Amino acid sequence: MNISKPAPQNDPDTVLPAGTRAPEFNLHSTPDQTIKLSGFRGRPVVLAFYPADWSPVCGDQIGLYNEVLSEFQDLGAQLLGISVDGVWCHAAFTQNRKLHFPLLADFEPKGVVARLYGVYRESDGTSERALFVIDADGVIRWSYVSPIGVNPGADGILSALEELQNKQENK
Repeated sequence: MNISKPAPQNDPDTVLPAGTRAPEFNLHSTPDQTIKLSGFRGRPVVLAFYPADWSPVCGDQIGLYNEVLSEFQDLGAQLLGISVDGVWCHAAFTQNRKLHFPLLADFEPKGVVARLYGVYRESDGTSERALFVIDADGVIRWSYVSPIGVNPGADGILSALEELQNKQENK
């Protein structure tokens, strides 16, 4: 019998840190529309990587972000959810949860964007539960990887966005 060891999970050192230019991507938000990260240049962007649409923790996390979306918007930020689920899965989840922000399909090639950001979970084919706040110039200013079974909430994101706004106002 050949028993293979599970693949290691992400090394925290592979997650892109603050100060790194955010890798460009172009992912489907619907079957016939794509979203490019660079399309939001000039305003902050929040990337919320999560493992799967229909899992309980992911549902709670994405639902929370939908509830506090106006707070992100008040701070000038665009929120983008990203998972390895396909566009049809995202469409059903968006409709079911009445979401008001785009979910992007990092579907094929599977996890290519999660890999660019250092948050792909090779052993189970999903992404980490990871958050990135990117400034108006396309530079990561804050990142956080939560334990996979823990909803990271919105406080860290809001604090990072407020700090960005304060720096902008003090220029």
